Amino acid sequence: MIRTVKFLSTSFWSTLAAVVAISALAIAAVVAAFGLRISGGTALYFIIWWTLLFAVLPFGVRSQVEAGEVIKGSEPGAPAAPALREKALWTTLVASVVLVFVAGALPLSGL
Repeated sequence: MIRTVKFLSTSFWSTLAAVVAISALAIAAVVAAFGLRISGGTALYFIIWWTLLFAVLPFGVRSQVEAGEVIKGSEPGAPAAPALREKALWTTLVASVVLVFVAGALPLSGL
């Protein structure tokens, strides 16, 4: 799984295609299984994805000072290599699983 994420995150277009495909599959599964509308499933997925993105962003980040390579004119605490494409893929995978659990729990809450 880790190798697949690293491979898909090598280019912007492959990352974008993977994010769109995985997101569409998750939304389609929730719409089919739990009876949500497409707009409701998409909105719920977007909220979950955006929230999880901010939870995933700090993982594995090393500052320029920690990496020993401070670029002149930049903030020393800035990330040396943020790996945003990989984090977008991991966020998408985790958000898809969370979406299924949340959509399954919504009928139990009476919403």
